[in-house]
Amino acid sequence: MMSIQRWPEQGWTLLQLLLMASFSQAEELLCRQRGDPENPQLLMDGDIMLGGIFSFHSNWKNRRENYTQRPSPLECTSLNFRGFQFAQAMRFAVEEINNSTDLLPTVSLGYKIYDTCGSIARGVRAALALANGNEVTSAPSNTPCIRPAQVLAIMGEQSSSPCMAIATVIGPLHIPMISYFATCACLSDKTKYPSFLRTIPSDYYQSRALAFLVKHFGWTWVGAIRSNNDYGNNGMAIFTETAQQLGVCLEYSVAVFRTDPPEKIQKIIDIIKASTSKVIVAFLSHMDMDVLMHELTHHNLTGYQWVGSESWIFDSQIAKLDRHHILDGAIGLSIPKAHVSGMREFILDVKPLNSTSADFFTEFWETLFSCKFKQSKSSSSSSGNQRECTGDEDLTGVHNSFTDMSLMPIFNNVYKGVYAVAHALHRVLGCNETCNNKVQPDPFTILQHIRKIHFKTKEGDEVYFNEDGDPAAKYEIINWQPTEHGAVDFVTVGLYDASLASDKQLNLLNKSLFFAQNSKLVPVSVCSEMCHPGTRKVLHKGKPVCCFDCIRCAEGEINNVTDSVTCVQCHPEFWSNERRDACVKKEIEFLSYEEIMGALLTAASLFGTFTTAFVALIFFMHRKSPIVRANNSELSFLLLFSLTLCFLCSLSFIGQPSEWSCMLRHTAFGITFVLCISCILGKTMVVLMAFRATLPGSNMMKWFGPTQQRLSVLAFTLIQIVICIIWLTSSPPFPLKNFQELKDKIILECALGSAVGYWAVLGYIGILAILCFILAFLARKLPDNFNEAKFITFSMLIFCAVWITFIPAYVSSPGKFSVAVEIFAILASSFGLLFCIFIPKCYIILLKPEKNTKKNMMGKMIPNSF
Repeated sequence: MMSIQRWPEQGWTLLQLLLMASFSQAEELLCRQRGDPENPQLLMDGDIMLGGIFSFHSNWKNRRENYTQRPSPLECTSLNFRGFQFAQAMRFAVEEINNSTDLLPTVSLGYKIYDTCGSIARGVRAALALANGNEVTSAPSNTPCIRPAQVLAIMGEQSSSPCMAIATVIGPLHIPMISYFATCACLSDKTKYPSFLRTIPSDYYQSRALAFLVKHFGWTWVGAIRSNNDYGNNGMAIFTETAQQLGVCLEYSVAVFRTDPPEKIQKIIDIIKASTSKVIVAFLSHMDMDVLMHELTHHNLTGYQWVGSESWIFDSQIAKLDRHHILDGAIGLSIPKAHVSGMREFILDVKPLNSTSADFFTEFWETLFSCKFKQSKSSSSSSGNQRECTGDEDLTGVHNSFTDMSLMPIFNNVYKGVYAVAHALHRVLGCNETCNNKVQPDPFTILQHIRKIHFKTKEGDEVYFNEDGDPAAKYEIINWQPTEHGAVDFVTVGLYDASLASDKQLNLLNKSLFFAQNSKLVPVSVCSEMCHPGTRKVLHKGKPVCCFDCIRCAEGEINNVTDSVTCVQCHPEFWSNERRDACVKKEIEFLSYEEIMGALLTAASLFGTFTTAFVALIFFMHRKSPIVRANNSELSFLLLFSLTLCFLCSLSFIGQPSEWSCMLRHTAFGITFVLCISCILGKTMVVLMAFRATLPGSNMMKWFGPTQQRLSVLAFTLIQIVICIIWLTSSPPFPLKNFQELKDKIILECALGSAVGYWAVLGYIGILAILCFILAFLARKLPDNFNEAKFITFSMLIFCAVWITFIPAYVSSPGKFSVAVEIFAILASSFGLLFCIFIPKCYIILLKPEKNTKKNMMGKMIPNSF
């Protein structure tokens, strides 16, 4: 209620102030500084002034503002020795340049160094103070409030977020700002930060290098922790993008900041505990790592492999905090080791400069030596057992973060930044033995020359900037290795140089590495084990690509690389091996003479051939006997010849098919069988005609004598020959590789060419066989002691039965077995004809010679029923 009543009063007061300001501006033009002046902590006059922005403190006291009066100045706490070391490195470079006769002779450099306490707002105020000066009020003037900047360049800040804010403010003023530790890749954007440069590589290269390092060790399933600021967020974004391109997945990615409440940090600890990944990539500033380290130690989270950014990986203070050896075996990137002669001694030689820095040096001295000065403001509140400071204390024997020189590479970055400005000034002032003091350098000119400088420091380090204001990206790969005394040694185990070809940028030296819990075995951190050759990856739905199942490649497919998502189909003439990691040539299958089945069929064919030849020999030796002369001996010999050809033609079906063998096998089979059936048909017709001729007045035999018999055989055979010629000329059989019948074998077979031609050949044989069977069946009951028609009937019955069953068996048999079925049908029908027609005659010739007489052949008897 009180605040509502006071609003009108405050409003009128504000309106009066605005009116007074407008009237005063109408009366006179005054250059006034807004707000309280900012005084530097360290100051030294010189002909040309440089600015420095460092964090001598790491925190500040929280204030409660009521917004009714001007906020009180920020009260810094937690003295940060690192920040003061960086300032000392700048002072060392300035004094070395002032004492040099080669660089900027007759020109002295001075500096104004401010403490920002890590506050972005205070950093911006310090930058404006360096640009404007600290004069409270200027004299009345009719000219605009325009004047040169008080400093020509600013060194700082160490963190990316403050640098972004400061560079945004001073960018339009073209004041060069050179950072020694701000690595965010976003600062390379010259459209936003035109005057920003740095002597430390951009995180674009570091983040990519970390991703390549993780991939090198096969860690595809990692967790990620980042600082919740521009440094951590931008660096982790680049790492994540590169990691995904390399096939590395993040199980979790969490952000932490040193001012986060305990509940949030505890939540991060719970996420780590619940995770399955064993590798943690920590893109953290050293201050955030300090906070996280306390919680990790409290929960004793050991057994994780840490991969760190340059901000903390080579920080000895972090290593000292790791009392439970949680970070043992950590690996990461650091700025290459450096040495600057004389810098260590200068940093440790601490002396107050002037009255403006007395309060700071008092606080510094008391913190460094854990003592109190009598005149100190806090002496009254000091404990009774705290010793008194004399000001003559010696740093000998003191071991703390101030005497630790492990950050010498960063000190060297500060050193190189100051020298970059000095070399630019040297050019602008046209210095030789002396410098042209009449030239008034301005920040814009200095900025242009800084971008073009290229020199070497006294230690041989090259200093230059690319078009983005960044130096060459080179890192050392650091491994935390244990020492005999239980401490940690930062061992360089590799190098990363972004200027080299992509496959040569990461180079691990031949040194033994230590990993989590000081193990020499590379830890495994994968969501799913790699898919070995012969398998392919099948991703889990809704999960990262690193989580998958390994499925064996299907038959006929292979994969000879690890973690492949596809299997490759083998060429039709190849087939996958048992491991599915290589294509092997398919086994070629055909009915060969070497295999058992081929050998048996060959033996049966030869046996039939020799048997037929033996029968022919018997008939030839007894060619004058009645049983041979009966029923046209000439047809009998021709039949035996055709049967021999039938047995031999089956051999053309065995062996590797060729163009000639394919044409021969089917045509030879068709012609020889037609010749055979034609002879049998002739013999059957002779039997019928012979008995018809015995009837009174019949002259049948005159029309079917030996000549007509020969012509009938020739005519029937010629018809088959014509069919075969048409078949061979139109679409002949040809050798074919059959890939479809069997998956893992190539069947070499004879394609029919024209199916019509093939079935025409078989059909013609069938027609003749049926005709022969019918005629023989009609002549079966004719009276005769040796009625050959009976045996022809039996032979043709066997012949037809064989070839009728052949058709389904041939169609259903795969590969070489279909050829075997056809050979079996040829042999079975041939043996049927041979045995049924000729064996009974051989029996009489050899075993019953008494029956081999003309009288017995012509004897009449009542025929048996059939």
